This record gives sequence, C-alpha cells and structure tokens, in this order.
Amino acid sequence: MDLPERKHTRLKNYDYGSNGYYYVTFCVSNPQVKLSTVGRGLDPAAVTKLTVYGKIVEEEMLDAVEKYETVRLDKYCIMPNHVHLIIVIDDYGISAGSRPRPTVPEIMKIIKSKSARRFNQVDNTPGRKVYQTSFYDEIIESDQYYQEVWRYIDENPIKWLITKDENI
Repeated sequence: MDLPERKHTRLKNYDYGSNGYYYVTFCVSNPQVKLSTVGRGLDPAAVTKLTVYGKIVEEEMLDAVEKYETVRLDKYCIMPNHVHLIIVIDDYGISAGSRPRPTVPEIMKIIKSKSARRFNQVDNTPGRKVYQTSFYDEIIESDQYYQEVWRYIDENPIKWLITKDENI
C-alpha cells in the first residue's frame, strides 16, 4: 500500500531557535492515552479536567521551558487527545554566556519523550508508542495572527464539547 508523502510544514532555511512566537499542536496516537476530559462548568464555558496523563504533560511542558531562560509558555490548552501551545523564544537582555537557546523541535522532543516515558511507567507498558511522530507548528508573525491563535486555543474546549458532547 502506498502511503501519501508527508508534507513538511517547516520552512527550510528558518532558524526555529530565533526570537519569536510559535504556535504548536501535538497529538496522542494511542487511544488509551486520554489527556483530559471536557465538560460544562458553572457558566456556559467549557472546562477541561486533566487526567493523570494530562497532568504529566503539563508538568513536562513547564519543566522543559523552565530549563531555558530564553523560553516560556505563553498559552496552552491540554485537550483529550491533543495539546495546543504558544512557545515564546526571547533572548533579549540575556547575556552572551548563558546557556544556548533551544529550537522549537528540541523543546517538543523533550516534552514528548519525557512525558511518554512517564506515561509508560504509570501503566507499566515500556516502549509503547504514545504520540504521533511529528507535531504541527507555525511561526506567529503578526499581532493579528497571535490574537487569532490565542482565541482558537481559548475556544477549543467549547468546540470540543459541542462536537463530541463529552461531559466531565
């Protein structure tokens, strides 16, 4: 069976460690790994409740960016089978002798590999594939697009609730 050739979304000559805002989405590939549930809160807004796996992802995301003074998470949302986040790389005002700044793919490798290892320890299933091989990322190049991404991440739980009719 011939599989379609995967289309690469990353720009060939772009430095993904340069200062900027990056919108990233990554997905689980294993249906047994549910990161959260989505339900209605007290108001009409949707609420996500993290599972043990979702808490691990959150811890590893925060830990990964804490290692680098040039990186921070600006926004994130952990959905049942995927995660959206905005990663900011900013070395303005950082001394030249500080640790090297990582690239977005390096940060994602750390998050995915460390959380997958912990998932498999929780379930005693060493080597189980947890995530899809790659991840989706975009460079946020304008304030308008930043606002669109922020709103999309904010509204993702309610969209999930409407389409999946899931309850906490």
